[in-house]
Amino acid sequence: MSRDGGPVDDLPYGRILTGDCIHTMERLEAGSVDLIFADPPYNLQLPQELRRPDDSLVDGVTDEWDHFDSFADYDQFTRAWLIAARRLLSERGSLWVIGSYHNIFRIGRVLQDLGYWILNDVIWRKTNPMPNFRGRRFTNAHETLIWCAKSQDQKHYTFNYQAMKMLNEDIQMRSDWSLPICAGRERLREGDHKAHPTQKPESLLYRVLLATTNIDDLVLDPFFGTGTTGVVAKQLGRRYLGIESDPKYVALARRRLAGAKPRGNQEIQTTPSKRSLPRVPFGNLIERGMLSPGVILYDHSRRITAKVRADGSLVAGDVTGSIHGVAAALQGASSCNGWAFWFYDDRGKLRPIDLLRQKVRAEIVPAVAR
Repeated sequence: MSRDGGPVDDLPYGRILTGDCIHTMERLEAGSVDLIFADPPYNLQLPQELRRPDDSLVDGVTDEWDHFDSFADYDQFTRAWLIAARRLLSERGSLWVIGSYHNIFRIGRVLQDLGYWILNDVIWRKTNPMPNFRGRRFTNAHETLIWCAKSQDQKHYTFNYQAMKMLNEDIQMRSDWSLPICAGRERLREGDHKAHPTQKPESLLYRVLLATTNIDDLVLDPFFGTGTTGVVAKQLGRRYLGIESDPKYVALARRRLAGAKPRGNQEIQTTPSKRSLPRVPFGNLIERGMLSPGVILYDHSRRITAKVRADGSLVAGDVTGSIHGVAAALQGASSCNGWAFWFYDDRGKLRPIDLLRQKVRAEIVPAVAR
């Protein structure tokens, strides 16, 4: 992958594997995948054609791949592909699966039976849903996504919290997402018909991949369809593998991916989560001469003060300890973030000590990247 600002090369992973998803996943290397996004058959089991009030035919899901003989058969299929998927996830890997009320609750039970650990269920609220033509039910205006780790014991998984806040105008991202369904120029068509009945919008995959993967991570989509996951992965500098059994969809996905433009490395960088930043002890500022032993620190109003000691501890009267402990003690609080509480005097202006920590981090991060 290019890290010099040029386009991201998606080879050798940027390809589609043709065949049955279960058997294909069983041949891939265990622990090699950082994220799986799955849009499996919904098992709609439509008993007859669906028509509008004017008797025109609704272009719905009638394909053979969505038909199962029974719920038991669908559950067996779900269990098999989820077992194969779990084996592929890395130690930081996670899985997303999307479905409607026809199948998502059955999938959720199988996920938990297999030991997956659900992190969130996300409601995709469609801003332009298909209406309920018969007027006998509520309009189906949402689908559900389940995001999960391999197990409850999994210690780490990728979640770009700060990037999601930036995407949402610096407000914590919620688990209900209002996004349009795939339509207009993005919707692939063959004549007057949809090329794929359940093509997902790129905006949905953009949010999933930006939230739960990093640059150069490997994303697998075992139900690749027309390649939405691959297109977004390519644009965001993630590697991808798609598995698809239908040659028609494979051909459509390949043409679509050929036209997808990788973005430069600088463009796809995101705001890092604070937890992912390197730890900088307060004492490091003393060692570097950014603050000297004996300097006075203040709260924002200059009412509370403490003196810095040579080992990076603070002293205020008979209270000594870390920047956090002393700040908490002086306020009578159980805890306090000293990086946010303490300020230093810079030629008459109070500046937060966290500015100094950020300077140290700016030196550390490029060195780590090299």
